[in-house]
Amino acid sequence: MAKLCSAPAELQNVKVQGGFWGRLTALARDVIIPYQWDVMNDRVKGVPPSGVVRNFRIAAGKAKGDFTGYRFQDSDLGKWLEAVAYSLISHPDAKLERTADRVIDLVAEAQTEDGYLDTYYQISGIDKRWTNVRDDHEMYVAGHMLEGAVAYFEATGKRTFLDVMIRNIEHIAKRFGPRRGQTRGYPGHQEIELALVKLYRLEGEQRYLDLASFFIDERVAKPFFYDREKKARKETSHWTDPLGMEYFQAHAPVREQKEAVGHAVRAMYMYCGMADVAKENGDKELVKVLKTLWRNVVDRRMYVTGAIGSSGHGERFTHDYDLPNETSYAETCASIGLIFWAQRMLRIDADGEYTDVMERALYNGALTGVSLDGKHFFYANPLASQPNPDKPGKKLRPGWYGCACCPPNLARLMTSLGSYTYGQSKQTLFVHLFANSEATFTVGKGTVALGQKTEYPWDETVSITVNPDAPRKFRLALRIPGWCRKPALKVNGKRIALDTLVRNGYAIIDRTWAPGDRVELVLPMPVERVYMPTAVKADVGRVALQRGPVVYCLEEADNGKQIDLVELPRDAALKVKKGRIGDVSVPVIHAEGVRLSTPTPAGISTQPPQAKKTRLVAVPYHLWANRGEGEMQVWIREGR
Repeated sequence: MAKLCSAPAELQNVKVQGGFWGRLTALARDVIIPYQWDVMNDRVKGVPPSGVVRNFRIAAGKAKGDFTGYRFQDSDLGKWLEAVAYSLISHPDAKLERTADRVIDLVAEAQTEDGYLDTYYQISGIDKRWTNVRDDHEMYVAGHMLEGAVAYFEATGKRTFLDVMIRNIEHIAKRFGPRRGQTRGYPGHQEIELALVKLYRLEGEQRYLDLASFFIDERVAKPFFYDREKKARKETSHWTDPLGMEYFQAHAPVREQKEAVGHAVRAMYMYCGMADVAKENGDKELVKVLKTLWRNVVDRRMYVTGAIGSSGHGERFTHDYDLPNETSYAETCASIGLIFWAQRMLRIDADGEYTDVMERALYNGALTGVSLDGKHFFYANPLASQPNPDKPGKKLRPGWYGCACCPPNLARLMTSLGSYTYGQSKQTLFVHLFANSEATFTVGKGTVALGQKTEYPWDETVSITVNPDAPRKFRLALRIPGWCRKPALKVNGKRIALDTLVRNGYAIIDRTWAPGDRVELVLPMPVERVYMPTAVKADVGRVALQRGPVVYCLEEADNGKQIDLVELPRDAALKVKKGRIGDVSVPVIHAEGVRLSTPTPAGISTQPPQAKKTRLVAVPYHLWANRGEGEMQVWIREGR
């Protein structure tokens, strides 16, 4: 059988409803999107001013004042509009669409005659535009706005936003490139590369793909573009200088890079752009580089939660196995970027490892970024936490950030879940993720509908109904998660041996399917103890608990203070019981552990710590910090 690859399912053909993801997609639709709109209009008290909509009003000449926020503030609107588009595809909403149309009209009014669009420079001095591509993120903003425009066109068929962004891209393409008279430069923060490929796929214009390729391969050209810019500005220093060109992934030719370095989100977006360009160009060399980088990230620089980027200084990767817990940065956007990258690797090679990592990052590294109420967010996601003594009783997740890249990024991820759940090649339908959902595909000259019924990730059973419009031969590829030791499969009630079916993490069932055929996949999910390599010094002698794809943690609300003094004996039984966090029913893990204490409260002692039995309760990591201030720990001391 030839190598399989999987294009994402068309979002308009997938309905996610009910179950784990039904609740979350409804939260995104009913709470997160409206809340973020209010924030961007500065209607929410007690959060940093956003100024996003106001900045566009000023740039359009409808208001007066100074620019508010970070220089890349416009990107929040691009991501929000993308989330709106995905929500409209799944759940049409005339009121929400009118709101989006009005702000899109405002964006169109703000655009300059030559196609430039960036409210920071339009308000603060357009004569300075394109003088600091390294730091001011004009192309990063353009990328997010373009992604939103492509999605909004696909959702509504309306071209206003798309045409605005095409004019903006044409302005950029005229200025930057390899031709004589153009600037041989590249974005300080990657993002536009993957957006350009989306535009190429929509419009079919080769020059958009060529520009994306240029930005990727030009990144290391010397003298460094950023140094040339800096000299032209007569700038003598900058905070990124000590981090070097590694910070921007511009330290070596892209095709020679072997380790993930620098700012983690920039790296993820660059790898996404590389994967898109490699797929469109059939670039095997670039694919080889991507697979080398993937191994470095997943094997040596990724947390058990699917989080990446261990240092807050530069929001970056550091070195192999440097994965501290309490000081981990693990930005929400970085986990989301890893999810984006994994999905793109599936386009190239449908290997279940990519989906396993995508799932790990989704259920743990990304979802911890939003609270149960949909109105509070994490930017960084530590794996251990102590309460802030200077701010007792505070909510651990703020309601917003001055630099608010993560909240709207989560919104667009949550509203587009359907495209991650399913995939398709010519004669193969893929079930990548397990979610209560329905999906429709075109296979040959007919259609096939798939229906999933499941309470995954809390329950181990996934029931799939296969409904072709007529008996039809095709392959159904079901992911068998790498964490599952004893999966079981039935087709129409008959048990099917998986030994000969599983290929690269997928059970591939090749048969003539009839309307009403039923597939049952059972994925036993006992609680497992998981460990990191001993090279990860922070986790030596410690264990984490995982059930199915979900990583668990200890919280003060269940275990009291000084969680780090708790030990879980290696032979302790791990029992799963029903529990509750807020209004969500979840499996929680119970065990008998011990708590260490010293015989004297202070000073040096010749007596070892005493061990007293205690009850341990572990809850899903992504739900921590929903019960007020308190300690948290993923990696638990393991007793012998």
